[in-house]
Amino acid sequence: MYAALWRLLPGPPLVRALICLVLILAVLAVCFTWVFPWLAPHMPFNDVTVGDH
Repeated sequence: MYAALWRLLPGPPLVRALICLVLILAVLAVCFTWVFPWLAPHMPFNDVTVGDH
């Protein structure tokens, strides 16, 4: 998959590496902006197993 992406990108290796870096940063930004906040309420991390008696 990564080899196919590398072949599809235009330019010399330095330009390809910069495009890959921009793509990775864009995916991370989308994850932290929309995906993780949407997913957080559905995760069991805030469920408390010890209750007040």
